[in-house]
Amino acid sequence: MSILLIQSHYQDPFTMSPQAFAEATAQGKLIAVREIELTEADFAAASGLITTTHLDQVGFLKYAPAVASFLDRGGRWLFSGHMLRPILPELGTYIPLPQPKRADFGQVRQFDHPVFAGIDQRMLETNRGVAGFYGRGHNPMPPGAVAINTLGSAAVPVDWIWARPAGGEILSHAGNEFWGCGDDPDIKEKLAGRTVAWLAGELNR
Repeated sequence: MSILLIQSHYQDPFTMSPQAFAEATAQGKLIAVREIELTEADFAAASGLITTTHLDQVGFLKYAPAVASFLDRGGRWLFSGHMLRPILPELGTYIPLPQPKRADFGQVRQFDHPVFAGIDQRMLETNRGVAGFYGRGHNPMPPGAVAINTLGSAAVPVDWIWARPAGGEILSHAGNEFWGCGDDPDIKEKLAGRTVAWLAGELNR
């Protein structure tokens, strides 16, 4: 079983910036499939799933049964972006921060999920001094989900983990891919490597 990375934008050859993704691809641990070439068989062969901010969520809806079956088998899904077309009935539509100020982008660790454990979340608040790339709102948490990182004094859950009662786990990040945020290359590589390990079932809480 491998990690299925859905490539939703044109790039040839396709690459993900952190070295961890190149290494996982070379090892056959991670397989990128263009979204327009996706089939249900791709989900059946995967134990982990990565969707990016570029995902065509309208087109992705036709794979709802395959995604549910993937999760039922214990699959792990990393969702990045604004959830605008929830593919499962328990998921809700993205809620943006209302007129956010700089203080609203302050990040607080609420739960030491192994992907983020030991990383100073404040290091991800800005890219070249500009805040807001990490997240500007949240995807609503389903019942039973646990907030990992929150924004501002309102504790908006920009990252959460949900152990789905019927099986599988979803890690939701309501923004640009977190391994591309911040200005510290070591943190970016660490986040990417841990993401691969978590999706492969090698990193557990």
